[in-house]
Amino acid sequence: MNTVLALSGVVIKEMCRRKDFYVLFVLTAVITLVMGSVNFFGDAKIVRYLKDICLLLIWISALVIAITTTARQIPAERESRTIFPLLAKPVSRGQVILGKFLGCWLACGMALLVFYVFFGVISGSREHEWPFLQYFQAFWLQWTMLGVVVGMVLLGSVVFTAPSSNATILFIVVVGIIALGRHLNQVALQQPEPLGTLVYAVYFLIPHLEWYDVRDLVIYNQHQLGWLDCGLATVYAAAYVAMLLFATGMVFRRKSLNL
Repeated sequence: MNTVLALSGVVIKEMCRRKDFYVLFVLTAVITLVMGSVNFFGDAKIVRYLKDICLLLIWISALVIAITTTARQIPAERESRTIFPLLAKPVSRGQVILGKFLGCWLACGMALLVFYVFFGVISGSREHEWPFLQYFQAFWLQWTMLGVVVGMVLLGSVVFTAPSSNATILFIVVVGIIALGRHLNQVALQQPEPLGTLVYAVYFLIPHLEWYDVRDLVIYNQHQLGWLDCGLATVYAAAYVAMLLFATGMVFRRKSLNL
């Protein structure tokens, strides 16, 4: 476990040294300025509109950070050939996978926490409401969803040859799931066989990342989710993460490390 934590710490330090960390602060400042502009309007609908923009920026930024950070981990180790002394310490390939996953997921959580803290402070100061539990649920569900995304990208990093192609393909896949995943069962009903069955199979096999999008609850100040629902969503995501990491480990063990 100490080895996994040490590897994850390296990933977090790497993110802090790269431009991703500074982009995070720039985006956070932009979000803060956008929320500050609410001061010039008295209409509550304007506040909701700006909250919608901010949360959309948070989702996009978090996905970009998660995908780009994860996509370069294993390829960078291979290109710099640091993977060989790392595995000779000895560190197993499974520990490398777990350490990279944990580091990327924790790094995403740190970035996401900064976004939500700024969003909550500015939004609460304008609306004079502080739904901390609702913000925490939105943060937790999005961070849980990012765990699945990190697992998908980590699997892609041992399948695709280049980090750029991995990041591009996975970004399209993730956005496609979030935008269209909930509608696949309805599409299946309109398709002839065997295409309908195939679409249904895809619907049940993909991780439904759109279930973790609770922005509307925050924007319209609706009631918070039940904690049982949050727990089940967490278990659902954890199951997919476990399967993705298992698949990554199996592929990584059989993959040649020579360029």
